[in-house]
Amino acid sequence: MRILSGIQPSGIPHIGNYFGMMKTAVELQDKGEAFLFIADYHSLTTGPEPQKLRDQVFGLALDFLACGIKPERTVFFRQSDVPQVTELMWILNNITTVGFLERAHSYKDKIAKGFVPNNGLFSYPVLMAADILLYQSELVPVGKDQKQHLEITRDLAIRFNNLYGEVFTIPEEIIPEAVAVVPGLDGQKMSKSYNNTIPIFGNPKSIRKTVMSIVSDSTPMEDPKDPTKCNIFALYKLFATPEEIAQMEANYRGGNYGYGHAKQALFEKMQEHFAPMQARRDELAKNPDYVWDILRDGAKRASAEAEKTMEKVRVAVGLR
Repeated sequence: MRILSGIQPSGIPHIGNYFGMMKTAVELQDKGEAFLFIADYHSLTTGPEPQKLRDQVFGLALDFLACGIKPERTVFFRQSDVPQVTELMWILNNITTVGFLERAHSYKDKIAKGFVPNNGLFSYPVLMAADILLYQSELVPVGKDQKQHLEITRDLAIRFNNLYGEVFTIPEEIIPEAVAVVPGLDGQKMSKSYNNTIPIFGNPKSIRKTVMSIVSDSTPMEDPKDPTKCNIFALYKLFATPEEIAQMEANYRGGNYGYGHAKQALFEKMQEHFAPMQARRDELAKNPDYVWDILRDGAKRASAEAEKTMEKVRVAVGLR
C-alpha cells in the first residue's frame, strides 16, 4: 500500500499541524510504503522571499525528522527536486477545464481573503494532482479543507485513464479525525492564516506565554465550569491520558479551579510530549549536511518511481 503525504514549508509547525498531519505521517510509515514531500512549489503561490523559503524547507525537514520520520521507512524529499512533477502538471493542465478549477473552494476562499489571484493559485489543485498521481499513490491523508482537492485528483485520474488508457492509480483518502478538533487561541480552527497558533517547537517561556493567552470566558474561579465548551480543555485532551482528562473535567465541574490552572496543566503536558522531540531537533540542527543528504536521497528514490509513471504517460499521450 503506497501512502503519500505533503506539506508546505510555511513556518514553525503548530499543534494543528502536528495532530492533523505530522503525527499521522509518522504513524503511517509503519503501515505501508510511505512517501512524504515538502511542497516548496506550492509555497511559490504566495511569493516567499527566496532565502526564507530555503530556511523554511530546512526547518520543516528538521521538524519531521524530530517528530519521528525515519528515512529508512519513508521516502522523504523536497518536491522541487523531482522535476517530473511539473511535467505531469502541464500534461494534466490540458485535460482540466477552467470551469472545473473555478469551483475549487480553496481558491474562492483565498480570493475572498485578499490573495492575489495568480495562475499558480488557480492551478494549485492540478499540481496537487500531479504530486499524488506521479507516485501511483493509493492512500492520501488529507484535512477536511483539502478533501475537494483529492476529489479533483480522482476526477483527473479517471478522465486521463478514460482518454488514454489505464495509467494512473485512483487514490483514496484518509481524513485524520483530530483535524476537526484542534482549536486555536481564539476558538477558531488553529491556522497560521488566523494567527491563532501554538507552536510545537521553540523557547518554553515563549510557548507558555502563548498558551496563557488562550481566550476563555469570564466565569469566576470559584464557580463550576463546563469543560465541553472550553478550548483549553479541548487541547488538553489531545495530550492527556483518560485518567488525567477525567480529573481535569472533575476540576472544572467542582469549582475553585481557574482557567489559569488549566492553561498551566496544558502547557506542562505539551512540554512533556514535545521536549524529547525538541532535543532531537536541536541535535539534527547541528548537522545540516546530514539533513540535506536525507532529502537528496529521498528525491533520488522518488524520481525513480516518478520516471516509471512518466514513461507510461508520455507514451499514452503521444510524446514517445
